[in-house]
Amino acid sequence: MGRQVAAQASVRRATLTDVGAAAGVSKATVSKALNGRSDVAAETRERVLAAVTALNYRPTTAPDPTTERRALAVVFDIPASPYILNVLQGVLATATDGRLDLLTRLAPDLEVRTQRTVAREWIAEQRACGAVGIVGLTLSEPDALIDAAADAGLAFVMVDPVDTNHQRMVSVGSSNWAGARAAADHLIALGHRRIGWIGGPEVSHAARDRFYGFSAALDAAGLTLDPALVRAERFDVAAGARLAREILSAPNPPTAILAADDELAVGVLATAHDLGIRVPEDLSVTGFDDTPQAAWTTPPLTTVHQHLDGMGRMAVHTVIAMSSGTPPASRHVELATSLTLRGSTTAAPGAAAPAAS
Repeated sequence: MGRQVAAQASVRRATLTDVGAAAGVSKATVSKALNGRSDVAAETRERVLAAVTALNYRPTTAPDPTTERRALAVVFDIPASPYILNVLQGVLATATDGRLDLLTRLAPDLEVRTQRTVAREWIAEQRACGAVGIVGLTLSEPDALIDAAADAGLAFVMVDPVDTNHQRMVSVGSSNWAGARAAADHLIALGHRRIGWIGGPEVSHAARDRFYGFSAALDAAGLTLDPALVRAERFDVAAGARLAREILSAPNPPTAILAADDELAVGVLATAHDLGIRVPEDLSVTGFDDTPQAAWTTPPLTTVHQHLDGMGRMAVHTVIAMSSGTPPASRHVELATSLTLRGSTTAAPGAAAPAAS
């Protein structure tokens, strides 16, 4: 890459096309390499990164150093989730209040994001775009990104960490254990004794904490957890519908199901309808999150309310403070949950209705 590359860089600002020409690859391949895509060979990625360094390439979206505009990057795996969209509302509102441009990013592919080189270059890309910090939303396997951000002096805050207890991680979440305990206590107070559980993936700390809260409520009430009524998979409607069919088709089905998030609960409601099971007369159903769709199901869903936009707001406030040199008072903050009662729960069949409280 020699004198010609250096001379080119001194004449004008390098572009993706210039980087591709220097590395002997297409512009699209350069973009894939810089965004951590797994379909780029390691040797090709290294050539691209070498060209980036030689040309002093910076994205065209990078801020003019003479301006004071700053940005915040928010990164996630699944943009379509109602959960993600509601947390993003809080992130966007607080970033706007703080006069930060919001950069929405899909994380590097899961197959390569654990590689230190990929993580460092991805973090460098966000910094070149003016990011003063990063908010990760329920991001899987973020350890390499957390390390790279810390090494670069870039604030990184996780919302609802999934599968990490990284010692350098700063995170914001909800009181998952207490929320699930409250939902289970509610069902027990309604006279339910066979209560099913449909949970999220085992790698999720939130999913595990919710299951532990559910189990604690049963134990405190002297009820035995029946393994035949327990299922767990990913957080989505299809999984909830499929797992509910397994539980509700058993010889001795439950009179209530506690789902670990609202999407799972929506799947439970759909399966109950398909099987001709009345909700709540034959089956009570609860969710977790209190996303907007919970109020529009049939019947409206009883669910654990967590402050999704509040988590987003708290994460941005923490990033802004950290970027100003103020360390967080706590490396993990939990926001309180509460139970929102709607029409999907009632007294167990044959049980007396509880007195109004």
